[in-house]
Amino acid sequence: MHTYPGSDLSSPKAAGSSQSFLRALLALGAGGFSIGTGEFVIMGLLPDAAQDLAVSIPTAGHLISAYALGVVVGAPVLAVLSSRMQRRTLLVVLMLFYALGNFASALAPSYGSMLAMRLVSGLPHGTYFGVAALVAAHLAPPGKRAQAVGYVMLGLTGATLVGVPIAAGLGQWLGWRAAFALVGVIALLCVSLVWRWIPPLPADSAASPWRELGALRSKQVWLTLGIAAIGFGGMFSVFSYIKPTLMELAGLPVQGVPLVLALFGAGMVIGNLVGSRLADRALMPTIGGMLVWAGVVLGLFCFTASHLWLASFNVLLIGTVVALGPALQIRLMDVAGDAQTLAAALNHSAFNLANALGAWLGGITISMGFGWASTGWVGLLLALGGLVIFGFAYADARKYKLGSQLALQVPDER
Repeated sequence: MHTYPGSDLSSPKAAGSSQSFLRALLALGAGGFSIGTGEFVIMGLLPDAAQDLAVSIPTAGHLISAYALGVVVGAPVLAVLSSRMQRRTLLVVLMLFYALGNFASALAPSYGSMLAMRLVSGLPHGTYFGVAALVAAHLAPPGKRAQAVGYVMLGLTGATLVGVPIAAGLGQWLGWRAAFALVGVIALLCVSLVWRWIPPLPADSAASPWRELGALRSKQVWLTLGIAAIGFGGMFSVFSYIKPTLMELAGLPVQGVPLVLALFGAGMVIGNLVGSRLADRALMPTIGGMLVWAGVVLGLFCFTASHLWLASFNVLLIGTVVALGPALQIRLMDVAGDAQTLAAALNHSAFNLANALGAWLGGITISMGFGWASTGWVGLLLALGGLVIFGFAYADARKYKLGSQLALQVPDER
């Protein structure tokens, strides 16, 4: 693994290097902050968007799915096409693309055009996070890869704590479209920070689209992506409809929506920090344990949704499920071989496939008359599905490791 020069922080040179490393993480995290705000703010403004666009709330939920599907499509395509592009330049181009997509979302005149602009806005999301994770892991001191990736993801989780409530409040004050204009401004700020504080790290000169696509031959890559796509979906099935659920069942006043969003963000920050540290110590047990935890807290929502204070605390706990993110990111890097760019980006394709799947299934249960709290049952089932896939991945990894050990122990008798 490449490390950041001067990782021995006891020397003056290392202290300067440490400051450069922290600035680099701040620049990468700023992009995560913009993307996190843009991705999650619509969930707090869904009823406002639905009313303005003259559609039902479940139909407006398709705006969430459209963005997520943009990530699913954009991450592998852009990662493969840009595999030999200089990393800093690529990050700048991706964030400019993201800024333009969100400015266009703010101006979209109809539901159809808004749906299209949300899909377009999602295209650079996965590749940005994938490349940012590779850069952070490259610069990290030994044994701190997951924490470095976690700090990049802290921009996304911090957005749910600070950016989303601010953007949601701005949206309620100036109209929901203003929230997307704010996201575009933050993205432009990120462009400036990345250009100033990220060193011009070259891409792997041996990289090629065909080599990147080689990651798709690995069973472990597919199983890890399956864990993310299914196991993460439960969090989105609940959170996508959190505002109307708590307003209808628990009597949440509209003024309290930013507070609930901030609680979810606080849970994400806690989960991100704790999960990345645990992943550096024990990667696979962290993934399995977090899937069990996800099933518990999502299942509890079925019973707490009608009680405002219990539901609010439950929302904080649901936010901690994001601890899966850094662990799965590192797992993909470990099993992808030479196809690092594609594997890192695909984690966010899977994450947003979970977003689309969770929002879609949650909307179906609500539309079928099972009630607002039924999203908790959807979340529980998706977490259990992720746990089943994890079981297959864990068994396959042990079988492969055991086979490799036996092969080394058997002498060549030729």
